[in-house]
Amino acid sequence: MIPKYTIEYTTQLRKHKQANHYSTDDPVACEEFVEELLERQLAIQAIKHEGVDLPKPAFDRLVKNAAGMLASKHICASLGIKPEEEKFRFGFAA
Repeated sequence: MIPKYTIEYTTQLRKHKQANHYSTDDPVACEEFVEELLERQLAIQAIKHEGVDLPKPAFDRLVKNAAGMLASKHICASLGIKPEEEKFRFGFAA
């Protein structure tokens, strides 16, 4: 059975690149994994839904949502505020 979401990404260890993939059926877990890839600055090669590359608008929306989650976490940590206050003041979704 094909997983709903597959993320293909690359890690680089000094001079060696290694292709990896992560699969899940949970859209929230997929978004959280993209957030972690952004945090670690790992190259995202593709995001697939049921074996097919996501269309560019859907890909961009997923990356944008993950980036917003990451920004929210950083703002909360840096300012020592709760996610509710961050959302009210800055508008990112936690």
